[in-house]
Amino acid sequence: MRLIIAEKPSLARAIAEALPASAQRREGYLEAGDTIVSWCVGHLLEQAPPDAYDASFKTWRRDHLPIVPQRWKLVPRPKARGQLSVLRGLLKRASSVVHAGDPDREGQLLVQEVIEYLGWKGPISRLLISDLNRPAVTRALARIEDNARYLPLYRAAEARSRADWLYGINLTRAWTLIGRQAGHDGVLSIGRVQTPVLGLVVKRDEEIRDFTPYPFYVLWAQLAVSAGQLKAWWVPGEHHRLDDRGRLLERPPADELAARLKGAEGRLAELDRRQRRQPPPLPYSLSALQVDAARRHGLSAKAVLDICQRLYERHQLITYPRSDCRYLPREHLGGMPALLASACARDTVLSSWLNNADMSLRSRAWDDSKVGAHHALSPTGKPFDPARLSKQEADVYRLITRNVLAQFYPPLETCEVKAEFHILDERFRASGQEIIAAGWKPLFTTREETPPLPSLRQGESCRVLDTEVEDKQTRPPEHFTDASLIKAMMNIARYVENSEVRRTLRDTDGLGTEATRANIIETLIDRCYLVREGKALRATQLGVALIHSVPPAVGRPERTAVWEQRLEDIANQGDPAPFLDALVTDLHQLVAAADTQRLAQALGEARRHQGIPDAAAPRKRRRSTTTQRTGKSGRSKSSSSQRKSRSSSAPARRQRRSPKDS
Repeated sequence: MRLIIAEKPSLARAIAEALPASAQRREGYLEAGDTIVSWCVGHLLEQAPPDAYDASFKTWRRDHLPIVPQRWKLVPRPKARGQLSVLRGLLKRASSVVHAGDPDREGQLLVQEVIEYLGWKGPISRLLISDLNRPAVTRALARIEDNARYLPLYRAAEARSRADWLYGINLTRAWTLIGRQAGHDGVLSIGRVQTPVLGLVVKRDEEIRDFTPYPFYVLWAQLAVSAGQLKAWWVPGEHHRLDDRGRLLERPPADELAARLKGAEGRLAELDRRQRRQPPPLPYSLSALQVDAARRHGLSAKAVLDICQRLYERHQLITYPRSDCRYLPREHLGGMPALLASACARDTVLSSWLNNADMSLRSRAWDDSKVGAHHALSPTGKPFDPARLSKQEADVYRLITRNVLAQFYPPLETCEVKAEFHILDERFRASGQEIIAAGWKPLFTTREETPPLPSLRQGESCRVLDTEVEDKQTRPPEHFTDASLIKAMMNIARYVENSEVRRTLRDTDGLGTEATRANIIETLIDRCYLVREGKALRATQLGVALIHSVPPAVGRPERTAVWEQRLEDIANQGDPAPFLDALVTDLHQLVAAADTQRLAQALGEARRHQGIPDAAAPRKRRRSTTTQRTGKSGRSKSSSSQRKSRSSSAPARRQRRSPKDS
């Protein structure tokens, strides 16, 4: 009997439906002739807690740290025992096993650790599926590989899991213990990814807080030329008082020049016309979709991820969503016209876009050399009926389909014009853009474009019709939002000063992965390090104090770059032992750096700063929501003594839960 183990039930159903024999539903698996398809439900196993290695570790003590297991253990997750029992029984009957985890490092780990935990010693094959549509699954079943090819990927994922455990468990315990001494009653969670993300927000908030605005002045001149009128701005000379961006810091020179300009004549001294051809935006990766969906529809990163999972699993309308790739395989190109015709048929917006598409065009998106474990998000071709989806699901589906449709539109062609006029021995500049061919732009346009300049000729004369001096003021950077924070995590190299580390981060997935970025943001909110204020994400007093109390390297993204380098080496046949040994050495130094006085000082400074949100605010909102729900069930509100009792026991409950980092 052949046993196929899928990562989740939806994938198992898709596999069973693509098998030649009709599948029968059993308890925990599907049976189709001599093939049985079973499944995991996400991770069935997790790293054992510290007290599984030594009972004394149940008590959090500084002299225990760092805790380093000599022989690693996995334990079943609380709700996984039933499915593990099913898989154990099936493995005893199996003659061969097919690993059908998701096609990435974590997917390789998730299924393989179960196979090894249950003691299977026989042959293992690998089935890679990124599209749940039956034709795609049938093609994948015809291309089953030897799982041995993916063992280095598994070792890299295993090393990442163990390293995150070592880092998160030991630093969380160290800072929680000094937090108690500093007067903080609760767990202070630290993680390789979540803490640098928090560091980004803290740094941005402080840039805004410490920003001192100053005024500057812009002189505009309304000019008449032979073909019409335009507005040009004055370029002050270096003898004026300017900032580092060339902005005028004193108004009198602008007023004086404005008074002399009325009716003055000049000429067009420089004219630069450049035609540009811009290819259509690529299909989406998950993070790119999260950024656009946040901007266009106000959706949080977590909401977009959840919607994509439903579109993939429940509705089977899109391909595997947790992809970091923005390219599509060439083999998909031939079937794309029929696929898009089916995907767009029942929606007026998509149908109108499809009607204007040219299926003979070939964009840069079809590139096998840039497709790795996943390809970009794409519709599966299953008919899309907006009436059967929520509005948010339909909005996200249209975005995904639009970006694939755009590959069959011509480039956007524009003419960008820059002009410099000389009037009264002063320079004035104007710019504009003319759309020559709209190409794909109508699918994306949501705002007015820069108006074009009238037709201009080098050397032609101009005359000043009117002037205006505009008072302006410098503005601080904006607070992070879901969209901008996800984008920062995708492009984390921009926030790193070391050029070698910056290069590594550009070559990897940035900070976090497509599958974890949304959850990292939600985790930081749940742990009261961040709060949402409208669309803005802001660090709380607790979050600010934590970043100021940890060693600088803990709150910056450089460590992720080093880890990714070493994990990539392991995935390419490297040995994981040196990577973990180096981490243990590092942990001794980091644990020793935990300083009660430094944390107490950081907490005090954060509380004194006005404008930093209180960490208790999110908890109050959640408690209020819970109270309303209990009210509907007919239960009375808790008395103050009961609330106080629950509050005092909460830190102890949190301490017993093993901290894990995304």
